[in-house]
Amino acid sequence: MKRKLLFSSLLIAGIAGSVFAQEPVDQAAVQKIRDEGLNRSKVMETAFYLTDVAGPRLAGSPGLKRAQNWAVNQLKSWGLANAKLEPWGKFGKGWEVEKNYAAITVPYYHAIIAIPKAWTSSTNGQVKSDVVLVKADSITDLNNYKGKLAGKIVIIDNNTKLTRSTKPDLARYTDAELEEMAKATAQPNQRRAMDRNSPQFIAMQKTRALRAAMNTFFEKENVSLILSMARGTDGTVFTTNGASYADTAKAALPELETSGEDYQRILRLLKAGQKVEMEADIKTQFFTDDLQGYDVVAEIPGTDKKLKDQVVMIGGHLDSWHGATGATDNAAGSAVMMEVMRILKAIDFKPKRTIRIALWSSEEQGLFGSRGYVLNHFGDPKTMELKPEQAKISAYYNLDNGTGKIRGIYLQGDSSAGPVFKPWFEPFKDLGASTITIRNTGGTDHQSFDAVGIPGFQFIQDAMDYGTRTHHSNQDTYDRLSEDDLKQAATIVASFVYNTSQRQEMIPRKELPKAQGTN
Repeated sequence: MKRKLLFSSLLIAGIAGSVFAQEPVDQAAVQKIRDEGLNRSKVMETAFYLTDVAGPRLAGSPGLKRAQNWAVNQLKSWGLANAKLEPWGKFGKGWEVEKNYAAITVPYYHAIIAIPKAWTSSTNGQVKSDVVLVKADSITDLNNYKGKLAGKIVIIDNNTKLTRSTKPDLARYTDAELEEMAKATAQPNQRRAMDRNSPQFIAMQKTRALRAAMNTFFEKENVSLILSMARGTDGTVFTTNGASYADTAKAALPELETSGEDYQRILRLLKAGQKVEMEADIKTQFFTDDLQGYDVVAEIPGTDKKLKDQVVMIGGHLDSWHGATGATDNAAGSAVMMEVMRILKAIDFKPKRTIRIALWSSEEQGLFGSRGYVLNHFGDPKTMELKPEQAKISAYYNLDNGTGKIRGIYLQGDSSAGPVFKPWFEPFKDLGASTITIRNTGGTDHQSFDAVGIPGFQFIQDAMDYGTRTHHSNQDTYDRLSEDDLKQAATIVASFVYNTSQRQEMIPRKELPKAQGTN
């Protein structure tokens, strides 16, 4: 009996030892990465050039091209190979704001907080007009304003009220929240379409149809400028697009997304019968000389004869919205991923597998940059016809949830990757990163890889004030970046990339997804 117990104990110990041996952590390499990443970081310098120097980076805009060209040159200067701008397909028109001024002049002067909607037109120089309140619950209500709006600035009545929150803008994950994420169980990855017969969907469609009819009516009536109410409070304006970027799209009237406070002030005055006059001068420009979309791509070539054709990919989207300089969305992620490559070059790392960075464009319009890249290199998720390169990508790691530090990783349903990542987080528990959750997360570029069966992962990040204040807003500036958090993130990603490139096997894959079809 004792011999059997002894044998069993030795067997268990041997199995445990072999499992541990499969996922060794090179502590000396980790220490080099930590030292370089935490003590000699360039991540904030990189972020400065991507934000303050490049400016807003809307898809197809000069600001995005400035950032892309700078990134290519910077990656080259760090010694990366094959650094280039790679076209992924046709995007459409570029657009930027060249002038934006709007103010109430009667009953008193007040410069309002307002941002032109993306891809909308200019005013015809400076316009001065009284503001006309348009109240229309149906398309037929618009007839009340025929012949009364030429040259006018119009504001649309709404029932939206500004509400103050008692919660702080900035938040980090609590231990309880992270524990709940770690305990999550696998759920089927099902795409659920909105019920087209639901009251919510019907109401949404009616609202969209009415607004489209309003825009057509305003254009026929020669309205000078439309004021719409932006989402946000306390002067924060969350920006959107107001027209199509397609090169064949018809020009849309100039439209300002106005801060909730300024919008409601104008509404209150007009509803009380007070005269409101404004002046505005909006100048925007379209760019149609190059309709292609581009990604920034660069590599550290692999050195192992058997593994150098395999690739570890990292990335984040470089494009932003236009209300600010896109610091947390997503210069932060792009700067971190560039810093990862700098760290690995600085410690003179010679990877077994090739390490490739990609900074995507047009993510904000629908993951276009990464989807185009995946389609060109790996396969088509609609048909699941895969290309040979698809089998050579070990993993793709993404960062696109703001400036918050890494707290763990979403497995995206790939349960077999969890035991691989667990020991990789061990050296970073002191930096607050250890949570592994089976959960999926969406809305960013790892989904493009996941859609064709490549292990694609997004790291869990502290929210900070991403959802409350900076995401797509006029507050998304360099000052919102957390330096220590970005250093921590770059250090952890660099270690993950190191381990993935040196691992004997590629990251284990889950079952191939089904073809998405054309719908």
